[in-house]
Amino acid sequence: MESVAALADLPQLDRRTLTDTAYAALSDLLASGRLAPGDRLSLRRSAAAFGVSVMPVREAVSRLVAEGVLEVAPSRIIRVPILSADAFRALAETRIAVEGIAAARAAECRTESELDAIRIAEAAFRAEAECREPDRVKAVQLNRDLHFAIYGACRLAPLKEIIGRLWLKAGPVINLDLRACPERLHQGFALRRHAEALSAIEARDGSAASASVAADIRDAADFILSRGTLRAERGED
Repeated sequence: MESVAALADLPQLDRRTLTDTAYAALSDLLASGRLAPGDRLSLRRSAAAFGVSVMPVREAVSRLVAEGVLEVAPSRIIRVPILSADAFRALAETRIAVEGIAAARAAECRTESELDAIRIAEAAFRAEAECREPDRVKAVQLNRDLHFAIYGACRLAPLKEIIGRLWLKAGPVINLDLRACPERLHQGFALRRHAEALSAIEARDGSAASASVAADIRDAADFILSRGTLRAERGED
């Protein structure tokens, strides 16, 4: 009887696994910048793309809505929230503080293999950004990959988890910015900050690594805010 009871629990475990998989896939779409603020999300299309039924996608979306990463509009449409200028400014300041700590730790704790991964990620972003006609969505994803290659070397799992959640909100805004202003890639701000961060991590200079990452986040945030495209109040549509 104990064996039968254990087997009876397997379908629930499988469903949770599918929900977790759908959650991870949707989170990756957000953090990597493949969705932008205001983009709508279809449960059926998402389920078909992931090769699962609608139920685990619905459960994953419910988790993301509860976390404030997705929202349900009055018409029951699921979409990526449109941040207010104040909310985005607060998000950027939080990222500067938290990601600066992770960058400093990475510089001090990184292994040679982790340093190699950071170099590869920095080179991949640079190659895309320096193209005559870069793929903007890909550039956002490569930017995310570089940042997380750095944070992956910080050796603090709870800190990486916090950063991951911050990027669920940051990724869509960065993508929207590059959609509207693709020339920003050619201005080279991110390239310079990334190169500075890499040099600091190579030198095991935690303070410089933190400053470079903070400056990278602040440069992007200041540019986005200066364009005035974020709404003045969170409650507006």
